[in-house]
Parts: sequence; structure tokens; C-alpha cells
Amino acid sequence: MSLPIDQMELREEDIRKHYPAAVAMLDGFDHTPRIAKGREMAAPERSSGLATRRRFRSTTPGLVTRSTARPEGVHLVDRIEGADGDDPLVSPAQANVMHGLRRALAIALAMGEQFAEATGLSDLKRANLAGSLGDDKRATFSELLTAEALVVLYVFGNATAFLLAAHQGEDSVEVGEVEEVLTDNAQLALHGVLWELDQDIAALATDDGKLVSCVCAFAEQVMEKVALRAQTAGRLEAFASASWRVEADDLTLQGFTPARAAKGSTLTMTFKKPNEVVGNHIAKYQAMKLSKMLMAYDFDRRLNPFAELGGFIFTFMGDGKPGTGKTTLIQMMAGLINDYCQVAGYPFRYQNLSTDNIDSYQGKSGQNAKAFINSIIDPMVIGFGTIDDIDQLAGKRGDRQSSAGQLEITAVLMESFAGANTVVRGNCTFGMFSNYPENVDDALRQRAGARFLVDGPQTREDYIDILALLMGKNHSIPLGEHDLFEAQAIQKAVAASFESHSRPHEEGLMKVFDRVHSSVGELDTIAKMGTYLKAIQEADERFTGRAIKNITDAVKVRAMDFELPDEWMENPDLFLFKDYDTKRDMIAELRVPITTDMVIQEINRYADSEFRYADKSDEVAIEAMVRDFGRQEEAKKRYLEGKG
Repeated sequence: MSLPIDQMELREEDIRKHYPAAVAMLDGFDHTPRIAKGREMAAPERSSGLATRRRFRSTTPGLVTRSTARPEGVHLVDRIEGADGDDPLVSPAQANVMHGLRRALAIALAMGEQFAEATGLSDLKRANLAGSLGDDKRATFSELLTAEALVVLYVFGNATAFLLAAHQGEDSVEVGEVEEVLTDNAQLALHGVLWELDQDIAALATDDGKLVSCVCAFAEQVMEKVALRAQTAGRLEAFASASWRVEADDLTLQGFTPARAAKGSTLTMTFKKPNEVVGNHIAKYQAMKLSKMLMAYDFDRRLNPFAELGGFIFTFMGDGKPGTGKTTLIQMMAGLINDYCQVAGYPFRYQNLSTDNIDSYQGKSGQNAKAFINSIIDPMVIGFGTIDDIDQLAGKRGDRQSSAGQLEITAVLMESFAGANTVVRGNCTFGMFSNYPENVDDALRQRAGARFLVDGPQTREDYIDILALLMGKNHSIPLGEHDLFEAQAIQKAVAASFESHSRPHEEGLMKVFDRVHSSVGELDTIAKMGTYLKAIQEADERFTGRAIKNITDAVKVRAMDFELPDEWMENPDLFLFKDYDTKRDMIAELRVPITTDMVIQEINRYADSEFRYADKSDEVAIEAMVRDFGRQEEAKKRYLEGKG
């Protein structure tokens, strides 16, 4: 396998030479905690760092056995072996954990060595040992030691979580925040986290299932803590901006980004074909286009030509009344991507963030949301993430009814969808769906780059088509005078849907449009369109610069107003397996010019959705106040009747 041009190989020999040092750390070392406090152990008579000794020991004079002279020492091998009580044999789960930790430690030490060579830290270490380190270099030396410690810690956590993920079962273990994160140097940093891991295993790993879950949860916490610390540390560019490949483990290390196994999810949903989605023409068309866009992703370059050329939809929101087809749209899109990926041999990962991810444990809801995001954005897979009923899942800031867990999820989604560190590679997309989008936080809703109005069947033909579809074939009722599914011919229906947005649909926006149109005439220049946008902002102050960006992104999508040919998906050699530059050129040839009609239609489509949300939000609030006033009047009436 050839490596991407921006990726380096972490050689196997460079990793394996650190095995002895890794085994020595697992075997035993002394550590006096500086930040964390030891956990309360289940058996208080045992010293906090001493594992249960229940393996067979030879009493033959002269036979060397493991020294236990220091009762405060950390002996992770013994601790792991003691996770299943008094069984004298090492279990497969225990062996997997030991091998995983040894491998992760060796990879971390090898990465630390690479980092030291790349940054000149190796030379400074040699000078320091020789006593020739100048005073002018001591500050740099200290900063680089801290950076190396952070790199080694993160890679250790990343590799551990990656290597043991396949062995994790259904057990759930809460380890809490990792505290003993020391950054004086790499070795002390590893000693600190291994001491704390030893504490967690002793307190929480009561059987083999919990042992693996405990180590994996601990590794995730190490990554999270170190990544936060790295945001304010210096000298980390050589690691943060680079990528390394560990071929034997199929592991890719990309700065402070969690690695995920390039495995697709097993989908159990019922897929829908496009002709089974009645109505919702624009939403269906956009979903079909986006499904094919994802397949243009180049795994070597780790970029999608659509993301470079413009027109890729990273986030979208589908809203509509209950029963209008949002779930059907999800099933259709997931089915299309799944089928395309099977033909191409690409791993496909689908995941839904649901209300089950809201947790009463402080910080856990945010962790669940972050794990969901990281799973989908993994550059080694094609990802599709959905957030159904997002109004119930993500809290609205300032709403007293929003729980702490809901607000945590809102914060994670906002940062992930349009934060300072958001990178859109074009390998994944996120869809947010809601029956009540007015209840979604304004800032989060505006992070949806595209809007799909899922309004269900609208015309007489739509209702005939959906009735015939759902009735099935187990009947003899004649169809009558009707061309079945003719109204669902996507190109014809979409053209009509887009054309309908040449004028706004919402009453409030119509007034703004007519006022501007009567003042400046046809909106056929950038200046006139800008005047219209300013008038919208004056009518709705939530119509900010982010709204303009979403509109221009939608216009660029319209410039890509074509579907990649079906034969390109059916025969990967025609397109999918081409090199990146060839795919980009093939796509560029299909682009169409941007017209004023496109811009006006997209302004109206986006602004219509905002006015629709605002009107519904105001109406809901008014209805709630009316109900409250009615209750007060009824309560007052009953109170007076009771006193009389």
C-alpha cells in the first residue's frame, strides 16, 4: 500500500526496539504521585500499589523471581493478572490487555524519538548529558521536553484505545478524569499515567470484561486531557501537523486526532429506494447527489474534490411535520451510500446520535457526542451521521428546561460543525432532523450548511403514488387513469421546485422581497442582491454573516447541479479508483455556470426556512402564554367560587 504524500511511516524496527523498555514499565517501577490521590481499594489491608500475588512461585533456592522489595511499586502485569480473582492462569482478555499496553507504549516511545529528532530535542538531550547545554537553550530544552511528554502521552492513549477496541465488550466503566498528567519528561509522564491506570484497574476491574473496558476508558480520558493541555503548549507543530502510519496495526497517527479502526458499521435498518420517497423532491435530489459526492473522496489524498472545488454539504438540516418522510429520507440515503461503498470496497460507517446519549453523569453527554463525531469524521471511512429529533437532544441555551447534558451536546456539535479546528475533508456528512426546528438553538441551527424542507406528498399525483406504494401488490384494485411515479421523475420535479423559489413562500419574507423589488427593480446585480440581504437582516436580526456563507455554499452546490453518472458508481474503475487530480478534473468539466436565478432562489430558500422557524417559534410561545392565561383565569374563577 502506498502512503499518502503527507504521511510518514513509523517503521516496525523502530517500534520493536522499545519493547524491552515497555515491558520494564509494565513489570514494575516506583512512582510517588504528585497530583492525584490514590483510590480507595476494595481490600484496605493491601497497599495501594501492590497487586494480589496468586501466581505459582518456585521456592527452589537460587531461582530468581520478580522482586517485591518495594511494596509501593507499580506492577501492572500483576495487577492485570489479578483482575479475575484467584484464577492462577492468565486469561485471553488479560493477555490482550498486556500485549496491547506493551505495543502502545513502544509506539509512543518510538513517536517520542521521532519527535525529538525532528525538533532538535535529541541534540539538546545529548548536550545536557554532556554538561554543555548553554543557558540560552535551557528554556527551549524545557519547552521541548514538555512537548515530547504530551506527544508520548497522547500516542500512548491513542494506540491503546485503538488496539483494544476490538476486544471491548458491552461492559461500561467510568474512570473519571485522569489527574496524574506530568509533563517534565516523557518517562515521568508515562510513569504518572501508568500509576493511575494501576489504581483504576485495582478499584474498577472486577472481571475480564471490566478490565478491557477500564483500560479503554482510561485511554480515552488520557487523550482528552492531553489534547486540552496541548492547546496551550508550544513546540508541538512537528507532531500536530503531521501524519504517521503504523502498517502492522493499520494505525494512522494524525496529531491530536483519535485514531479509529477503518471498519464500517453493520447496518440493520430497512433501506428505501429513491422511488419509495414520495414528494420531498429537493430534499431527495440533494440527498442522492450528496450520496454520490461522498464517494468521490480520495483515501490517499484524504480530500474530496467537491470539498476543494466547492459544493460539498458537510452539515444539513431536514425539517418538516411529523410523518412527512424524514426517517424514509435517512433510510434512502444510508442505503445508497452503503450500496456504493460495497461496490467500491470502501468501509462505510453510519451512526445516529439519539436521546440515549444524554447522561446524568456530568460531562458524559459531551463525551458521547464527541465520540459520535470522531467516529464519523474518521478519514479512513465514508461516514454518515444523523441526529434525529435534534430539538430533544441538543439544548437551547437560555432555556431553563434544557438539561446540563443537552447543553453539553449543543456545545460539542457547535464546535465540531463550524469550530476553529473543524476540517472538512469530504469523507462524511452530518444530517440533523427535527419536527420542531424552532426549538433548536439558533447558533447550532445556522451551522447547518443546507436546508431540506421535508414536506411530504403535496400534489394529487403524490398522494396517488404513495397510496399505491404502501398498498403493495396483494390486491386487485385497478390503478385508474394515472402514470404511476411519473410525478416523482426527479429532474422534472426538482426543476419545478427550484423555480417555485424565485419568489419567497413565507408571508413575512414576501413583504421584504416585494418592498426591495419595488425599490431597486430586478435583483440582477450583486449590489441589488446585497440590498435584499440587508433588508432581510433588518426584518430578522438572526440573519447574520453565517447565513450568507450558507447561502453562497448552497449556490456552489447548485453549480454542481448534476448527479455523478450511475455507471461511475457501478464500475469503480471509471471514476472512483482514479487518482485525485483526474477525479477533480472530471468533476470540474461537469460544473455549470452560476446564474442570478440560482442566487435568488437560494436566498429565498434559506430565508424562508429562517422565517418559518421564527414564525413557528413566536406562534408556539404565544399559544403557550394563551394557555397560561386561560389556566390563571380558570384557577381564579374556581378559587372565588370556593370562597363563596
